[in-house]
Amino acid sequence: MRDLPPPTVDAARVARAFRRGLGSYHAAASAQAQIAAELSALLAAHIGTSPVAHLFEFGAGTGHLTDALLRDLSVRHLTLNDLVPEAEAGLQPVLAAHGQSALFLPGRIETLALPENLDLIAAASVVQWIGDLPSLLQGFETALRPGGWLALSGFGHAHFHELVALGSGAAAPNYMDHHEWAQHLPPGLRLVELRQAPIALCFETPRAVLRHLRATGVNGQSRGGWTRRRLRQFEEDYRRRFGHQGGVRLTYDPVLMLAQRV
Repeated sequence: MRDLPPPTVDAARVARAFRRGLGSYHAAASAQAQIAAELSALLAAHIGTSPVAHLFEFGAGTGHLTDALLRDLSVRHLTLNDLVPEAEAGLQPVLAAHGQSALFLPGRIETLALPENLDLIAAASVVQWIGDLPSLLQGFETALRPGGWLALSGFGHAHFHELVALGSGAAAPNYMDHHEWAQHLPPGLRLVELRQAPIALCFETPRAVLRHLRATGVNGQSRGGWTRRRLRQFEEDYRRRFGHQGGVRLTYDPVLMLAQRV
C-alpha cells in the first residue's frame, strides 16, 4: 500500500450538505441508485442463495443500496450506519418494505466501533469521502469473518470532470480508478471484481446541474458562494465546453469493487 498522508475531509461540512439534502436525495440521486443496484447485483452473482448472517452497511443514506441488498440477498441480521443521525428515520420505510429491522449506528465510519464476525460489509458511493481509506480497510479485514465479503463503490478520477475543468474545488478527497484499488487492500482481503464505467447525466441548463448537486448533497466540500457575475460566467463556460444535445452533461465515474476475506 502507498505510504501517503490521507486527504483531509471537513466532516462537519459534509454532514451539513447531506443533512440538507436528505429530503431530496432519494429522488435526485439517479446515478447513485443505478450504482447501488449494479453493486448489489454483482455481489449476488457471487453469493447466490447463501444466507448473509450479518450485513453491515455504512453510509446508508436514504437506502438505495439497503433496498437493493435486501431484494437480492437473504439477510438475517442488519446493522446500518450513516454520518447523519437523521437518516435513520428515512430508512425505516425501506426496511419495512422488506419486513426487516436494523440496528442503526450513527457517526463517522472511521471512528465507529465495528461489529465483529461480519458476513458482509457494503457501501455505495461513500468511500470517496474517506480520507484514510487504507486504515479503514484494515479495520474491515478484522471485522469480517473468513470468507466474508466486502462490496464497495467509489468514484474514479474522471468523476465530475466537467466541474473540475471549470475550477470547482468541491470534489471529494479520495477518487481512485479501478487499477489503484489493489494497492490499498490489506493482505487479508482478496480482490474478486473491479469494474469502472462512466455514467453521463444530461441537464437542460448549468443551473440544473447546480440544483442537482445541492439536492444530492454531493458538493459537501464546496466553499464560497455564487455572485451574479460568477454564475453567469459558469453558465457560459459550461455550455461552451460541455454542451450536449441541447443541454449540458455531468459525468459520474463509478468504480465497483468486491473483495473476500481469506
